[in-house]
Amino acid sequence: MGSTVLSLRIDGELLDRLRSHAAKRGMSVQDYVARTLIREDFDERFKTAVDETERFYGPASTGTGTGDHVRPSAGIA
Repeated sequence: MGSTVLSLRIDGELLDRLRSHAAKRGMSVQDYVARTLIREDFDERFKTAVDETERFYGPASTGTGTGDHVRPSAGIA
């Protein structure tokens, strides 16, 4: 997989916050933003997979232990 340049114009205050968050993790702003986007993309794809699984297998269990299905939501709202 190759790399592509993405140029963004952002507010100075937002850039300062991004720098602060990145510095706390010992990362560059570019790496921090890329990691955040990758995580968000994963969360979105995971939620889609959970929703599709629930549609395929039917409604989720009520959590009382009487249902046949366990909802694999992992805390995703």
